[in-house]
Amino acid sequence: MRHGLANKKLNRTSEHRKALLKNMLNSLIKYEQIKTTLPKAKFLRPQADKIITLGKKDTLQTTKMLVSQLQDIKSADKVKKTLSKRYSNRKGGYTRIIKAGFRYGDNAPMAIIEFVDRDVEAKRIDKKKKDTSKQVPKTEENKQATA
Repeated sequence: MRHGLANKKLNRTSEHRKALLKNMLNSLIKYEQIKTTLPKAKFLRPQADKIITLGKKDTLQTTKMLVSQLQDIKSADKVKKTLSKRYSNRKGGYTRIIKAGFRYGDNAPMAIIEFVDRDVEAKRIDKKKKDTSKQVPKTEENKQATA
């Protein structure tokens, strides 16, 4: 019987589950879209919605709670300044889960969890741009200079 079971255990210890949730929340806030397994996405969605709702209240206490839950000042700052303004008129349902097939190795169901009305450019935050100005074309003069 399933009496009083609040959430999934995800086959992890409580410390591992808390760390997993914190890291997934920070990644979701930073990139606004992540790909993970379906049970993890379903575990993450209510927590992400609670974080956004908490960020909409502009008090010192909620800021401290955000920083303590996320353990990242940049993520808490983005929730307070960007995401809370974006969802100020929305009463809930800030995230969506899209099923994305099955993983090749173990056939686990995969899903994409993202913010509704997300910023598409946020996914490219850490990708480095190729710098073509440093590349020098190889000519006869360059070959002689390096030799």
